[in-house]
Amino acid sequence: MQRILLAHGGGGEEMHALINDLIFGIFDNEILRAQNDSAILALDSLCGREINAQIGAQGIKTGAQTQESFAFSTDSFVVSPIEFSGGNIGKLAVCGSVNDLAMVGADAQFLSCALILEEGLELEILERILRTMKQEAQNAGVAIVCGDTKVLPRGSVDKIFINTACVGGFFSAPLNTANLKVGAKILLSGDIGKHGGVILAHREELALQSALKSDCACLKEVVRALLESGVRVQCMRDATRGGIASVLNEWADFKGYELLVRQKDIAVCDEVAGICEILGFEPYELANEGTFLLAVDDKDAQRALEILQRFNPLASCIGEVVSDRAKGVICESIYGAKRYLESPKGELLPRIC
Repeated sequence: MQRILLAHGGGGEEMHALINDLIFGIFDNEILRAQNDSAILALDSLCGREINAQIGAQGIKTGAQTQESFAFSTDSFVVSPIEFSGGNIGKLAVCGSVNDLAMVGADAQFLSCALILEEGLELEILERILRTMKQEAQNAGVAIVCGDTKVLPRGSVDKIFINTACVGGFFSAPLNTANLKVGAKILLSGDIGKHGGVILAHREELALQSALKSDCACLKEVVRALLESGVRVQCMRDATRGGIASVLNEWADFKGYELLVRQKDIAVCDEVAGICEILGFEPYELANEGTFLLAVDDKDAQRALEILQRFNPLASCIGEVVSDRAKGVICESIYGAKRYLESPKGELLPRIC
């Protein structure tokens, strides 16, 4: 393949091949090889001892703790439309960045904000987006501390793109995909597909007869509750582009494990199911912006589920890691039939986040 395809932006096999084979292949290092949502870093690994003594003496404060390791992530947000039911691109940018850190067990504290604006964007819309960012950052306990603004000629950008970077210390120990073990229970924090469903409905001008809203939300507090409870979380991942199908296959591929999930335990609201039926989409592949998967030790699964359900009653235990002798994701239907749940392929839903 000689050129970038739209499918490369969909969160499925093409994107994973682009990242793993080309981008990570060129930038290759141990931190990238871990394939986590955020880089897990230690100040000792970045600074000389003299500099580290000055910067790392206090570390990064998280609650009552100080430590010399932290998480660091970056993301770009290009959703279309830029305002949608349940949020806008500004809310998406803050929540997406905070959630990337939460998924490795980190407490987001500082955020950068770079704006790429199209000539002709209405100032009223920009102000609305920025005020949303400010409110979401305040709600999450995050300070927006630096940024950049560029304006490009009309047609070079679709109204506004936002790039963020986020830094924070850990609630306790870092969480890493490499921690996933056979026997782990797989939990889902809520119903799936709402963000992708809302974006689809906007684009296809579907007249929804309900209050379907994006699930876009910060996950910091639910993650904090899980980790402070002592639940032994092995790994977590928010199911954004490519949905839960993408996340589950990433875990299976990275570890060489076989995962089993049960359709009856995966909640899909009627509106999302209807949109998928009309347009031929798979709800397991639709994007989420406030829903995540986590793997926990078997004996902690019930306690983890109770905590998740305090935040969302639709949280459920959807499956387990069944074997290290095969690789893939098996989905058991409500009738007991089994099929492979494959990673998304081809053009899905570009410009969703």
